[in-house]
Amino acid sequence: MKMSNDSSSCSDDRNATNFLYAVMYAIIFVPGLIANVLALWVFHAYVRETKRAVIFMINLAIADLAQVLSLPLRIFYYLHHAWPFGSFLCMFCFYLKYVNMYASIFFLVCISVRRCLFLIQPFKYNDCKRRYDVYVSIVGWLLVGAACLPFPLMRLDTKSNSSHFNSCFADLPIIEIGIPTSAIMVTLAELTGFVLPLVITLICSWKTIMSLREKNPVMQDSGEKKKALKMVLTCSMVFLVCFAPYHITFPLHFLALAGRIEDCSTKKIILTFHPVALCLASLNCCLDPVIYYFTTDEFRRRLSRQEISENGIQLNSKEYG
Repeated sequence: MKMSNDSSSCSDDRNATNFLYAVMYAIIFVPGLIANVLALWVFHAYVRETKRAVIFMINLAIADLAQVLSLPLRIFYYLHHAWPFGSFLCMFCFYLKYVNMYASIFFLVCISVRRCLFLIQPFKYNDCKRRYDVYVSIVGWLLVGAACLPFPLMRLDTKSNSSHFNSCFADLPIIEIGIPTSAIMVTLAELTGFVLPLVITLICSWKTIMSLREKNPVMQDSGEKKKALKMVLTCSMVFLVCFAPYHITFPLHFLALAGRIEDCSTKKIILTFHPVALCLASLNCCLDPVIYYFTTDEFRRRLSRQEISENGIQLNSKEYG
């Protein structure tokens, strides 16, 4: 069965959807760009001494920044309803959206696990070498990059003519694919891309909460535990706010496009809410920096005006001393 995006009485309002995308991406762009550039600057310049998930935070900021930089092209498309930038850039931006989402999920899980393990077994993980986090990050990027390839490949209809590339993103045609194969792909994407990471993050949150009731000679005042709890809970919040709505609507959206949902009103609700869920998924570019600022003392301290001034004086003294 061939799935299509043909408009009908049961489809969503395309003009309203395009306007929603343009407005939301415009809202996300400026704070997302500033926050993630600032995060990378602080991590690179000032937070080299910390070992607590900083490598994963850097990779998370890179993933967010990559998507933010593609937003102006998306805004242009949804405002002008035309794509003059060529097929390669269209497919790359389309691919980048999903790479960002699942890379963010991967690194949020890594941050939660890293902080939880450090909290539960501080002697073992306090001296954990940073290169191990680098290896995990490289493997994560490779896995995410490979796993997200079906998203653009399913939009590359080689039988279609090049005029399709006056359109982009959700307006691209979907290639014909069997329902059983599609169902398997959707199930794997849901389980490995969202359900399993969410379960791991929730387990880390639960273990961190339980550790607050235990006495640890290394953390007598529970201050470190509360910081770890704040970070893990923030990761869980980003999961639930940004990624849960999309992964709830994802299989329903597939069924609606495949014609497996026959009720017109139900289909229209699904096709209308799915773009909202996509916008929420993009919102993680702005919410992820909250993890850095409000849950990492080093980041907040180094970002303070006094600390920046002191470091500036030190740098000048080295240059002229």
